[in-house]
Amino acid sequence: TTAGAATSTATEAAETATASEDGTASGSDAYSVTMEPVGHVEFDAVPESGFAFTGDYADMGVAAGRADGLSAVGVPARYGSHLYEELPDVSVDEESLTQLYQDGTGKEIFYELDADVHLIDPNFAINRLGWSRADVDEIIENVAPFVGNTIFSPVYEWHDYRSYTLYEAFEKVARVFDARDRYEAFASYHDEVLADVRERLPDERPDVAVLYPAGVPPDAFYPYPIGDGTQSKHWRDLKVGDALGKSGVEDAQASGSTIDYETLLEIDPDVVAIRLQGEITDEYLREEIVSHMEDDEVASQLAAVRNDRVVYGGLTYQGPIVHLFQLERAAQGVYPDVFGDEELFDRQRVGDIVNGEA
Repeated sequence: TTAGAATSTATEAAETATASEDGTASGSDAYSVTMEPVGHVEFDAVPESGFAFTGDYADMGVAAGRADGLSAVGVPARYGSHLYEELPDVSVDEESLTQLYQDGTGKEIFYELDADVHLIDPNFAINRLGWSRADVDEIIENVAPFVGNTIFSPVYEWHDYRSYTLYEAFEKVARVFDARDRYEAFASYHDEVLADVRERLPDERPDVAVLYPAGVPPDAFYPYPIGDGTQSKHWRDLKVGDALGKSGVEDAQASGSTIDYETLLEIDPDVVAIRLQGEITDEYLREEIVSHMEDDEVASQLAAVRNDRVVYGGLTYQGPIVHLFQLERAAQGVYPDVFGDEELFDRQRVGDIVNGEA
């Protein structure tokens, strides 16, 4: 296992006086990566294996060319690995992935997997998985370091330190895996795709309500205002309005509460975006969600239902690859007259980047 150690963020300023924030030590194969909240993490060799709990960091690892080294993920259904099927020569062996949420999130499984790096925010492990600080320190000391920041949502009270954009976090992961070239290629292509999409956006843009069904068929939803976290990046990219935020609805990740059709009708968003985990087809969305809304006495009054503007909202966790797919599908759903069924990015080019050929 690759050795690693984390120091507190309070020492970072002092460290930069003698070493670059992220870089390779002179005359040595050792190098370091600095990221809140773990601080300064040193590696004596490039990690060959690693895993993430959330799918955003798993996707970053694949984008950095480390699909073969991915050994586990929290909940596979929340990780968009099925999207890789559209990319040439990019895949993850889903059957071989340990399912952390199902198989256990305790220290024992970390020892069993014996990864070279854990792409997990240690405070996520403490506040969401029930670990203690001592548990985290033990795994860092005996197995491998943690590198990660809970970037998908900014609403957790315990996240009182710097967050990162998707590409800021991906740059850190690329440094961990010595994959700077892949990061730069992705960042450049992302900017190219986004510039093309934004250039074509209409002047009038809808207010969107992002909702997760509390059940299927749904009679209530968990609301997700379009905020600063990476879970909302594709909506911010498309410059849509935040129907829930404008109405003062609290994020379900902070409150755990749901809203019913009566409340949703008071908001009456132009577009309803249904967030669901797993591989969701348009047919599934229509049969299991939309048709029931059309048949409901209250939901059928929603402008989004009457105007056939209930669309797929994507997955919570997105790294650089999954984001391109989610940006494309959201653009097609929200602006069908502009983008239709058009592919908005080149699958071959993305595959080439992942495989170090671009």
